[in-house]
Amino acid sequence: MVDIATRVWNHKWKIDPIVRSLIDTDFYKLLMCQSVFRNKPDTKVTFSLINRSKHIPLANLIDEGELREQLDHIQSLSLSRGESTWLRGNTFYGKRSMFTPEFMEWFEALRLPPYHLEKRGDQYELTFEGSWPEVMLWEIPALAVLMELRGRAVLGQMRRFELQVLYARAMTKLWQKIETLRGLDGLLIADFGTRRRHSFLWQDWCVQAMIEGLGGKFIGTSNCLVAKNRDVEAIGTNAHELPMVYSALAETDTELAQAPYDVLADWQEEHDGNLRIILPDTYGTEGFLANAPDWLAGWTGIRIDSGDPATGAEIAIKWWNDRGEDPREKLAIFSDGLDVDEISSLHAQFGDRTRVSFGWGTKLTNDFRGLTQNDALAPFSLVCKAVAANGRPTVKLSDNPNKAMGPVLEIERYKRVFGVGVQKELAVEV
Repeated sequence: MVDIATRVWNHKWKIDPIVRSLIDTDFYKLLMCQSVFRNKPDTKVTFSLINRSKHIPLANLIDEGELREQLDHIQSLSLSRGESTWLRGNTFYGKRSMFTPEFMEWFEALRLPPYHLEKRGDQYELTFEGSWPEVMLWEIPALAVLMELRGRAVLGQMRRFELQVLYARAMTKLWQKIETLRGLDGLLIADFGTRRRHSFLWQDWCVQAMIEGLGGKFIGTSNCLVAKNRDVEAIGTNAHELPMVYSALAETDTELAQAPYDVLADWQEEHDGNLRIILPDTYGTEGFLANAPDWLAGWTGIRIDSGDPATGAEIAIKWWNDRGEDPREKLAIFSDGLDVDEISSLHAQFGDRTRVSFGWGTKLTNDFRGLTQNDALAPFSLVCKAVAANGRPTVKLSDNPNKAMGPVLEIERYKRVFGVGVQKELAVEV
């Protein structure tokens, strides 16, 4: 097992880069990339870094030269033979050859496209432009670099024994959480913490701890490289990016209203079983389900990723009942800002009413809250989103208006088209 504190003390980025592989990314990005490669390969998109936590002055904390070195290193990466063999030959979600030969040939030749970086006051403006299948693969590594460089800025001020004690406390804190979760009968939980992790080494340690501490209750990790190295399942389905871009491409309000369902129609052509998971909250869960075509009720489950999670689960259960489906045979995946207390509560509330699973994110892989002076390593809300498609702005409404993004007039238009009324504002959890 890696001595993380010593590695941090001695680290030189050229031998310990933040992102060391193109598959150091979330599994759903590769699934979505293949879908985009097949259905929308010529779409031009712009992705942009968005720091929701404005009190974290990234441009003051992170040296621009070091940031550029890390981003340049990512541009130099390509799939290794072993990584290609794993993607081509491994069984994912019970299916061998998940990725088509055509997609793999494209992926094996890929180098990520250029980036644009500027300082804007105390923040960085980081954008990526180009073809959708290429640009979308910048999202996770870009976030990982910014998150870890911010952490290194804090860790670099600490002495060797301080680092040893810090990581000992963080390990103890996580292990106590795992001991609590171990007592939940029937728990199913996965690591969803790549995008805002403390570091790659720490995420890898967290996964090892989950493997040992939870046994069969730990069902896998979203991180493809960690899944490959630790021989666990790669977990993930689809994300808001698909309906956001499909919707931006719509020419009329009628096409806009249909766009989120077009996404899932395309998805259904490629995937079945536990990959048929609906993410309904991009433009409001209630409206999405109320207008959903009947064939969607037959899908395996729903991921609940914004708004009050218990309310989201009740809406899903009612929808399944109304459509003649048995909720006990369906899967509800909770994935928004979870920690042990929320996981325990939701498991108790819904574990006997539907099949329940949890995607544990930032508070698994980046919970250093209360462990440093002034809480300097507390996680913060950083995202990298598609902000335009073929020159048109994208919009996300969410079930929490504090997560909405897009131009004001377009947000109002989308609310009208999707029938989104008054929403309850909730604190944005990382």
